[in-house]
Parts: sequence; C-alpha cells; structure tokens
Amino acid sequence: MNTTQPIGMSHPGRWLALLRILVGLYFAKALWYKMTIGLAGGFFPLPMASDRWIASMPMIVTKQAAGNPIEWYKAFLDNTVLTNAPLFAQMTAWGESVAGIGLVLGLWSGVAGLVALSLAINYGLATGWMSPGQVGFHYVLISCLVVFILARSGREWGLDGWMAWRWGDKWFTRRPFA
Repeated sequence: MNTTQPIGMSHPGRWLALLRILVGLYFAKALWYKMTIGLAGGFFPLPMASDRWIASMPMIVTKQAAGNPIEWYKAFLDNTVLTNAPLFAQMTAWGESVAGIGLVLGLWSGVAGLVALSLAINYGLATGWMSPGQVGFHYVLISCLVVFILARSGREWGLDGWMAWRWGDKWFTRRPFA
C-alpha cells in the first residue's frame, strides 16, 4: 500500500498561507505607491497618503464612474467619493496598507481579510464593467479573502498562530464556527 501523499496534500494549511501572503503582497504594494511619511503639524512624522495618490485617485475614479452601468454605484462614486476625494484617497491607501501588512504577517488576518474584502468588492463594482478580466479577477480575489477569513489563515506561517499558542482560547484567537 502506498502511504505517500501527492505533493502539497500533506500540508494544505501551508499552501493556504502561501496564497494569503501573495494576496497580502498585492495589497501591500500600497505602502510603496500610495503612502508616504508626512509631517503632522509641521514636525511629527506620520504615515499618510502621498500627494501623488491624492492627486491621481480622482482621475481614476472619474474614469471608473463615467461608463459604470450600476447606477447606484455610479452615483456613490460621483456624489460621495469624488466630492470627498482626499478623504477616500487616505482611506484606500490606509486600507490597502493595513490589509497587506495583516495578510502578509498573518496578524489579525480576519480583520485584515475583512478590510481587503471591502476594498475588493468596491474595486470590483467600480471596474467590473470595464472588461471581463476585471470581473474574473475580483471574483477570485473575493473568494480567496472569504476563505482566508473563515479558515483563520494567519494561524499557519503567521502571527495569529503565535498569539493562539501564547494566549490560548481568547476571543481574538478562536476559529469561527469551531
């Protein structure tokens, strides 16, 4: 009898962790492209959205809203996002950074997954009409994020696993539906 398992089947949690890290890197790119260190009050350094992102985000959203067939979402983009563009630029830059760091490190991966899921749904609604590839990409991304959240994927190769080992069965270390 052959008791060996095919490659990958002996450690599915590790493959899920690898996928979590790769998706996290997709979001973490915001650290380089959308964030900078600015001076709050003229002297206190804080991370914030870069001037470049604050300037370019409204142009991107304008293109996404222009032909968007989802009327209620088009109205949201036009009447809420574009009228408060600097705020939404900060929120997207921070959201992507938090999601990316959390997923890469497996730190509070459920919360990071929820932040990323919110972003992915909104980005999907904004760009899904532009090409079939956009729809497929966002379906796969949303599916991965739901699995990361439900599987508590940060327990393997992540700080969530260390916290569960260190602090035991606390509210922030429990598996959902366990």
